[in-house]
Amino acid sequence: MKFLEIDGSFGEGGGQIVRTAIALSCILNQPLKIENIRKNRKNPGLKPQHLTALKILKKICNSKQNNLKTGDMKLEYIPNNVQSLNLSENVGTAGSISLIIQVLIPVVAICKKKLILRIIGGTNVPWSPTIDYTQIILKEAYARMGIFFSIKIIKRGYYPKGGGIIELEVFPSKKLKSITLGKRKIKTAEIIGTHSKLPFDLINGQVKDFKRKLIKNGFSLKTLVKEEPSISSGASVLVSSIDDSSIIGLDSLFNNKTQSFDIDLEKFIQNKFSVDEHLADMLVLPASLASGITIFQISKISKHLETNLFVASKITGCKYGIGKLKDGYEVRIEGISHASIK
Repeated sequence: MKFLEIDGSFGEGGGQIVRTAIALSCILNQPLKIENIRKNRKNPGLKPQHLTALKILKKICNSKQNNLKTGDMKLEYIPNNVQSLNLSENVGTAGSISLIIQVLIPVVAICKKKLILRIIGGTNVPWSPTIDYTQIILKEAYARMGIFFSIKIIKRGYYPKGGGIIELEVFPSKKLKSITLGKRKIKTAEIIGTHSKLPFDLINGQVKDFKRKLIKNGFSLKTLVKEEPSISSGASVLVSSIDDSSIIGLDSLFNNKTQSFDIDLEKFIQNKFSVDEHLADMLVLPASLASGITIFQISKISKHLETNLFVASKITGCKYGIGKLKDGYEVRIEGISHASIK
């Protein structure tokens, strides 16, 4: 059996390489060998959320893999046919649910299957998109590309205890499509704040500050602040702006030390392009498989985006290009066409 070898320390060298590579492995039925996983990180190797994603994928596509544990830096993965399933899983830590389902959603949808998943873990945790970002920003972008899913948040799960619960439903994709996004056309935004075991006035006061700053910069907006149950105390905020030419989100967790959200609102205000830097990463996988050319504009090319483009092109054979604009960049990804996926 011929394995395609991927160096997990390439580029930004994080878990995104594993997530993208394994998802494409399942979709294209391509055996993979990944080495040096998260080699240069403080705690190298696989983390609990990676193991949970692999565990679920093993059930979904009857895959074979070497015996794995937290901290392992080498992965051999042999996929098989993807099937529809109804599952219940528990990460066992505050490991990110968003990062886990980021792997599962495209695999199941693009392979024209269905998944119902109830999963326990972290919904709003550091170094990960919040579940709100996934439910609003990623869902909108994926829907435009022909990938549909729904999320029901049962319980929030903040770091360090996790314990969050969501129900995910992924639907078979009828057709995977490329998309073209340009610049943000209108200044409309929405702010969603959620909190648990923290004073409403504290969180609402900061959301009001964000609202005032956005209005001052010409935005019209809606705001919502709500308390939701969780084992650990915590809060998060998502600022989003969506029109037919752009999908932009900025999320943040509440910092208990500073008693504030670590959010660069100016970054959101000044972003006049198609997408935020995190969504740019997430568009690469479906774009590499779609028919036609996906086009989007962004203020800067992150290491994460460079790495994801490289990994996707190595596995799928897709072509991509990055063009310099006056004050940003345009990314073009020519997919290999959904029709070629077996």
